[in-house]
Amino acid sequence: MDLVPALEEPLKKVLGPPTAKVMAEHLGLHTVGDLLHHYPRRYEERGQLTHLADLPMDEHVTVVAQVADARLHTFASSKAPRGKGQRLEVTITDGSGRLQLVFFGNGVHKPHKELLPGTRAMFSGKVSLFNRRLQLAHPAYELLRSDTDETVETWAGALIPIYPATAKLESWKIGKAIQTVLPSAQEAVDPLPDSLREGRGLVPLPEALLKIHRPHTKADIEDARARLKWDEAFVLQVALARRRHADSQLPAVPRKPAPDGLLSAFDDRLPFTLTEGQLKVSKEIFDDLATSHPMHRLLQGEVGSGKTMVALRAMLAVVDAGGQAAMLAPTEVLAQQHHRSVVEMMGNLAEGGMLGGVEDATKVVLLTGSMGAAGRRQALLDLVTGEAGIVIGTHALIEDKVQFHDLGLVVVDEQHRFGVEQRDALRGKGKQPPHLLVMTATPIPRTVAMTVFGDLETSVLDQLPAGRSPIASHVVPAADKPHFLARAWDRVREEVEGGHQAYVVCPRIGDEEDDPRKARKKTPEDEAEKRPPLAVLEVADQLARGPLQGLRIEVLHGRMPPDDKDAVMRRFAAGDTDVLVATTVIEVGVNVPNATAMVIMDADRFGVSQLHQLRGRVGRGSAPGLCLLVSEMSEASPARRRLDAVAATLDGFELSRIDLEQRREGDVLGQAQSGVRSSLRVLAVIEDEEIIAEARQEAAAIVAADPELTGLPGLRTALDALVDQEREQYLEKG
Repeated sequence: MDLVPALEEPLKKVLGPPTAKVMAEHLGLHTVGDLLHHYPRRYEERGQLTHLADLPMDEHVTVVAQVADARLHTFASSKAPRGKGQRLEVTITDGSGRLQLVFFGNGVHKPHKELLPGTRAMFSGKVSLFNRRLQLAHPAYELLRSDTDETVETWAGALIPIYPATAKLESWKIGKAIQTVLPSAQEAVDPLPDSLREGRGLVPLPEALLKIHRPHTKADIEDARARLKWDEAFVLQVALARRRHADSQLPAVPRKPAPDGLLSAFDDRLPFTLTEGQLKVSKEIFDDLATSHPMHRLLQGEVGSGKTMVALRAMLAVVDAGGQAAMLAPTEVLAQQHHRSVVEMMGNLAEGGMLGGVEDATKVVLLTGSMGAAGRRQALLDLVTGEAGIVIGTHALIEDKVQFHDLGLVVVDEQHRFGVEQRDALRGKGKQPPHLLVMTATPIPRTVAMTVFGDLETSVLDQLPAGRSPIASHVVPAADKPHFLARAWDRVREEVEGGHQAYVVCPRIGDEEDDPRKARKKTPEDEAEKRPPLAVLEVADQLARGPLQGLRIEVLHGRMPPDDKDAVMRRFAAGDTDVLVATTVIEVGVNVPNATAMVIMDADRFGVSQLHQLRGRVGRGSAPGLCLLVSEMSEASPARRRLDAVAATLDGFELSRIDLEQRREGDVLGQAQSGVRSSLRVLAVIEDEEIIAEARQEAAAIVAADPELTGLPGLRTALDALVDQEREQYLEKG
């Protein structure tokens, strides 16, 4: 790979081993190029100080402020029993607020000499609370003097870059390291084609790097960010466009349903008419299936919009055309549930080769990791002979032993739980690459779909089938108003007395404390509340002895043996259980129309999309649904605002936008979709919608004209770097 040598230079050589080690371990920076792409988070101006009033708790911050006063106290302690202990308290101010700095022991001498009233400095440390006042204990600091030419040049009137830092490496040390490597920016090879860069009035890459790290004006920062956002959006979209292009070159067997075959027989028996949305999306899928290159389609649908019905009709079309279809589910509970509902929907059309099966019937088999040997052997045999037209299973389907007669379509449910590697492994089971349909019930804003699922075409189901009932959602503030919680349990009782059923969802199972290795890492919220999240086993016990005494209560969680899980779900589906106390294993796909109420305990511990998913489990029949979000967080907290947003709307797309705005950009592409280094640095998925859409168009045009990018060495280099680092972390999660 002909990467630019200056930017390839290891930091160890340039900055020395100790600094390079910290940068590699804590920030994932290894080369000069990595460091140049570590952009400032924000900038401080000499005249405009950070608002000390707005400091976040428990975060590592960098502030610029002036010393208001400094006092040295002596005290007695176990280490210094004769009153010889020393504590230096320094108060700093920026006009908006005051903050206390504390230094102890031998650490007081240097700051006592240097931090005199009137001194200005940059301070860096972790914000903590002591005696109800914010403080920084033992902060690192850098004095802002203006008595030498060098510092006048660096600081006077300059915008001070504040870098994403760690406790081991303060922002200004990163800044100094960047000043050392900044001359190398001149050698950065520009990934953007000249015509594109000039046509959009973007500055060259070396200039952008210079301006983002050493801006003289705010306009410099704007120029640099505009340019670097394009880099991020464009290089990523080229990677995805090349993947789409490569996929479109693959051959596939066109699959057209027989005119009077299985699909027609199925449609004729449907007791309801399909929604307009289902018909429109089905047409898009059938058109794709009829082509001679593989379909790659993402089907987004609101919870309960009838995605499974659309997927089943696609599978039947492929079976009609002589092929087989596989449906991949993320959990055994869900695979079993899908298998049950598909067999129920198909009736005797699912009894191929059996007595009572009709002429066009096929066999529908289930394949999961925990099946008994005999059942598994039979399922594998049905697949290899072609006896089974449809198989539904977990990732057990990907194993080497599984052979198909003629795999024509792969349906993946809840895409974010499967990586591209797994998709590819299953696709490799076809004689030619099978068609691919990916389903998700997590609504994804358009730009995230373009960024994360950029190698798939998108269909959206946003209509709910007739007969679906509205779901009322309310926040139950358990700490402020305990009687609201008592009323919540009364409501559950009322639903059960009315002949319905209810879910109670908890964040934890409750048996993990037995194993010290599995002790949870505490979050700041846990620390604040001094109690672990509520657990299924404890809550079920308390409810059975307390407010729901006398009702038939069962528990369901991911660590139960699969047969037990299935038995619990069957009893609940059959109406033999009144209340199911569960973890989020019920989040996806569980369908019990008679369940009308859901109480989510510690609802603030769940993400917005997860709450929306969970809520979609009720209101699936003709009776209205009720979802109660129980939380002990105070009304003013961000967690409560999140819950209020969920209670206020049933629109999943609206919620996914709110979710995106409230979480950091890196989280959005999430652990599931991006590695630590690949989380976007300057591109904001919601704000930069236009850039992403335009970059996608430009990328598609460039790849169509020159798939190998032979005329664009700079772009190839950037792409190799992106795919190289992120091959494991990014594209396969996309």
